[in-house]
Amino acid sequence: MTTMVRETTTTPAPRAAHPAPAARAGTPARTPADAPAPAPAGRARPPAAAPRPGPDAPAADRPSATAAPRGSEIRRHELAGFLRSRRERIPPEQVGLPRGRRRRTPGLRREEVAQLSAVGVTWYTWLEQARDIQVSEQVLDALARTLLLDASERAHLFQLAGAVDPSPAAQCPTITPALRHMLTQLEPVPACIQNSRYDILAYNRTYARLLMSDLDAVPPEDRNCMILVYTNAEWRRSIVQLDDAMRMMAAKLRGSMAGHLGEPAWKMLVKRLTTESAEFREHWERYEVVGGARSRTKQFLNPYVGLVTVDHTDLWLAPDLGARMVTYVPTDEESRERLERLHALASADGNPERDARSAGRPVRVTPGPRDVGPV
Repeated sequence: MTTMVRETTTTPAPRAAHPAPAARAGTPARTPADAPAPAPAGRARPPAAAPRPGPDAPAADRPSATAAPRGSEIRRHELAGFLRSRRERIPPEQVGLPRGRRRRTPGLRREEVAQLSAVGVTWYTWLEQARDIQVSEQVLDALARTLLLDASERAHLFQLAGAVDPSPAAQCPTITPALRHMLTQLEPVPACIQNSRYDILAYNRTYARLLMSDLDAVPPEDRNCMILVYTNAEWRRSIVQLDDAMRMMAAKLRGSMAGHLGEPAWKMLVKRLTTESAEFREHWERYEVVGGARSRTKQFLNPYVGLVTVDHTDLWLAPDLGARMVTYVPTDEESRERLERLHALASADGNPERDARSAGRPVRVTPGPRDVGPV
């Protein structure tokens, strides 16, 4: 938009009868009283209405010089208000804390949020006061889990903080429609796509019901085989020879982590597992390393169809051993029939437990010994 500047016309002063005396050296010549004062050297006379500064204007004259700090300040206040609102809606009993008699704060106290998130009380207080402080992805992830944020609230938290969510909750560009179609076509063979960090990026319906009643019910940020095998009771009950499986997975994770030591998502995963699982701490401190892909036989005790024996195969989707398609092909006829039945239950309406009841089949099976077969 161009700003019109109105020009003013000054009546020229009458010429003096005699020329003005020459100015002495170093002294500027006098200007007639009715003539406009000259502008200082190197600076133009300011117009009546100043035009909008152009892109080449000095930083101090450009509106964006103050717009960016102002925008950051607004985001900090929005973040502070959002954290307070989420904190105040959680009763202490929901996170295993006693209410006490003198609690006047609705929901959780600031120090309780800080304690549950493993951050300093002063630091978290500054965050709710909209102080200008840096927030790491690890801290944001801890706050999101402490405040029980859903997927939309978690995305909002990271957006307000100006950070990128490193968890698999966000859509992965590796998962193309063709790969999703392939997962569907593999039914009733359970199959999923994982990365080297064990994030479950996509899966078919049979896989969703193989190790637990419904993987869809697990929050996206928790759909990680390491987190599930070390912290999820239902997932752990389904794995035959659980101890060997956990030790092998920890060793493979350490081997893969050598190329990702500085990445926040990897550090977040290890920190969370170390905090939440004593078994993981024990396995991690052994510094065992396993690399490469291995096809091996596994057995799962499914809650709906019983014991299934499968061959685990990794199909790598990239040359750098990043994302891979994991398939579980049945090794015998009985396992094949049980996987077909599980797929039928999962395909009916997404509620295999109700379908099992309606068909008169047992809903749960009693877990057998962990030493049924190799992993």
